[in-house]
Amino acid sequence: MASTKYESKIGQIPYNDQVVFAVLSNLENLNRFSDLIPKDKIKHLEITTDYIRMQVDGLAQKFTIRIVEKEENKTIKFGVENLPMDANMWIQLKQVAEQDTRIKLTIKADIPMMFRMMFEKKLQQGLDQAVDMLCQVPYAAWV
Repeated sequence: MASTKYESKIGQIPYNDQVVFAVLSNLENLNRFSDLIPKDKIKHLEITTDYIRMQVDGLAQKFTIRIVEKEENKTIKFGVENLPMDANMWIQLKQVAEQDTRIKLTIKADIPMMFRMMFEKKLQQGLDQAVDMLCQVPYAAWV
């Protein structure tokens, strides 16, 4: 099965890359969004500094998203564990001016062909919405 790569649009964050990286590389900051998590879709959520473990409606088992590699102020790579397909994700940051960091999210996944058509559009929309959300975070207040 061939991996398919999905890339978000590029977002603009009005903070420097050091501040953005410091916030995004600590997954415990996701707890600040806990009121936005749909409780009927995501259950048994556990968040630590370097991984998120959860059970999603429709999947029998819990799965884990873990930080597997960091490149200071540039990239945060994630691996996915305990899913019926291989997948990995990464966040790319590029500072273009003092208070201007660009962000892009990428997912590479081995989605079976029969499911690809069903998920492609929603996955792309989800990536773009995630970038929009990450561009609104008050990074300086969270460091």
